[in-house]
Amino acid sequence: MHGGRWDPFGRAEWRTEQTTGRITRSRLDVVLTYWLSMRTRREFTASALLKEFERWLRSKPVVTEDVFAELARCAEIYDRIDQHPLHSVESRFLYRMKFMQTSTPMPLLLFPRGTPHSTKLGAVHGDTGLSACRHQARTQCSPHLLTLRICRKLPTAAMATVSRRKELRIPLSGDPTSRRSLLAAAVAAVPALSMLSARGAMAAVPPPPAETGWVKSILRRMTLEEKVGQLFTTRVYGETADTTDPDAVRNNQTFLGVDNAAQAIARYHLGGFVYFAYAGNTRAPEQVAGLSNGIQRVALDQPSGVPLLLSIDQEQGAVVRLGPPATQFPGNMALAAGRSVADAGTAAAITGQELRSVGVNQNLAPVADVNVNPANPVIGVRSFGESPEMAAEMVVAQVRAYQVAGVAATLKHFPGHGDTAVDSHSGLPVISHSREELDQIDLPPFRAAIAAGADSIMTAHIVVPVLDPSGDPATLSYPILTGLLRKELGYDGVVVTDSLGMAGVRQKYGDERVPVLALKAGVDVLVNPPVMKVAYDAVLAAVRNGELTERRIDESVARILRLKWSRGIVHSPFVDTADIAGTVGTPDHLAVAQRITDRTTTLLRDEPGALPLGPTGRVLVTGWDDPAAPITTAALGRALTERDLTVDVLSTGAKPSQARIDAAVAAALSHDTTVVLTNRASSDTGQQKLVNALLASGARVVTVAVRDPYDVMRFPEAPTYLTAYAFNEVAMRSLAGVLTGAIQPAGRLPVTIPDPANPGTPLFPFGAGLTTI
Repeated sequence: MHGGRWDPFGRAEWRTEQTTGRITRSRLDVVLTYWLSMRTRREFTASALLKEFERWLRSKPVVTEDVFAELARCAEIYDRIDQHPLHSVESRFLYRMKFMQTSTPMPLLLFPRGTPHSTKLGAVHGDTGLSACRHQARTQCSPHLLTLRICRKLPTAAMATVSRRKELRIPLSGDPTSRRSLLAAAVAAVPALSMLSARGAMAAVPPPPAETGWVKSILRRMTLEEKVGQLFTTRVYGETADTTDPDAVRNNQTFLGVDNAAQAIARYHLGGFVYFAYAGNTRAPEQVAGLSNGIQRVALDQPSGVPLLLSIDQEQGAVVRLGPPATQFPGNMALAAGRSVADAGTAAAITGQELRSVGVNQNLAPVADVNVNPANPVIGVRSFGESPEMAAEMVVAQVRAYQVAGVAATLKHFPGHGDTAVDSHSGLPVISHSREELDQIDLPPFRAAIAAGADSIMTAHIVVPVLDPSGDPATLSYPILTGLLRKELGYDGVVVTDSLGMAGVRQKYGDERVPVLALKAGVDVLVNPPVMKVAYDAVLAAVRNGELTERRIDESVARILRLKWSRGIVHSPFVDTADIAGTVGTPDHLAVAQRITDRTTTLLRDEPGALPLGPTGRVLVTGWDDPAAPITTAALGRALTERDLTVDVLSTGAKPSQARIDAAVAAALSHDTTVVLTNRASSDTGQQKLVNALLASGARVVTVAVRDPYDVMRFPEAPTYLTAYAFNEVAMRSLAGVLTGAIQPAGRLPVTIPDPANPGTPLFPFGAGLTTI
């Protein structure tokens, strides 16, 4: 560093070793950031950016060949998005995700003017004390600034750029000279910029001094009751923190013994809440933000002053708590059918942005289970499929995307729920895998995400005899959670339980024993106990009688506090409702979601002449609908009508009666083509009868599975069969495009569909999928 100027080719010591003018792969992130800071044009294609950067590098005197090898690794992704200008939402996310997948993430990501502030997030998190300020929906800086927090004392030369809150503001648009000068000040604050490798676990990086000091100070002043409260995340009923709605109050009194969220925080010193639609928490984005702000306001008024983790199951596809107008995606198995890791990351990035804008700071996603059992009643399309390698790649992409957006990612369900025929909500599954099978099938996504720095991992209520022969579910198993997860896999993040109200964890022990045993096994956060007072009092009693030590409680509380610090929850607990309209369900986000979904619909069999549907014939849409919200057949009907087809809709519900089946067959005979939708028909005889009756009627039938692709096993002779993996509107629009030939089918099966008549033989193999109609 000379005269306050940033000269990446001079004698500055960017790492602990001397680099003296050499541009190596280890410095590619710094050099690229410098180069981007000098760009003045606002529109360029991704591939043009890559080529221009490479030409610029080759003009330098000393550039090692591994740099160009690293650039070559980026070429594939740039080719994919060449048609999109970098300032578009999709390209921006893909561009960011690609660099997050390399071993040298950029320390800063610079975007053209107009980029939403929520996308301007740092990728720095090292041991130098310079850490990215996580997504801050309520911020003091201009929307054209990226805010970085300086955790160590700055040198005098840089002090002028730092506010009283010790935040360094770096303009992302405007005069490139002033931009470079401020970047120089940022670098001046840290003489040795050591980047965290994407291959290394976050746990291996020492926390910044400010984080460590805050955690210790909070722990020192917390009472035992407050510490125990931090261990609980539970549901609460109502649209606001201080609700007086009679139904919400009644439910809260039954479950929590209080009227509302505000009273629950005061009574139990809770560490978090989890939002559910059935609890009235997610009616609309502005309402969710108001609930979140109300909760955090109450939390900060408590003696400890610690904000809460506000969680949600927003997996997308089959499991969604925040519906439209929030952007909807088709879910994990659909993304796997599209075979794009970048798309998986983009979906998580958009989902994370929208969640953070309404105050949700932890997503109980992604699902890391590898679904190798077609009869799995609880995972199925929630998984990225049967390939451990593909699941690992996509899980890592989503973990990084959520966390860059300021939302803690939560892998689930450890050590792997993908090979079971029992639903842990209603029973206790037993996983019969050998240790070798666990290592080859179940554990790779967890290993990869741990190495990528996953904030939290959710336990499974499953028995794995090869890991623990006691018969205890993994949630209560010391050999699994401490022996395998903590010690063997080296995980030091936050371990959360699946809901403690599920049957899988309640069969062997009473509700007062489960939370104590979970903590003894290695759990940090206890989610949704059946009766809050019973669980809370049981943990307090276990500490007071010596079964649990306060030191053990402190270990878990410290992990929880570190998570709240690292995700920016401590510094920015509130959100600005004025920002929601510009973030949640924006036209850009919706367009990206539709393009991604268009790449996922899978055509497995096509009877000659059945597709594409022509504009002259009449089409009947019939079959499955959720009885609580019968919208799927109507959504497909609308989408086909928008493509100028004449369409009639006849929903038969989730479990069609014989009368409904007869009506559907009669209607099919008066239409040129019938599109019948199924959802888990493999376990529902009514749906099987419907499809087989339609096929036997002589009508032209197109069968579509709108959830698990395995439905065709129950009607293997179906002449035309597609799988959409999801039943939401975005999936139905893509399906309509494929049915009419406006979109060519691009999805490929991420699972194998067995032939029921020939065990061991696939009806459709992994990777199957027609690409033309």
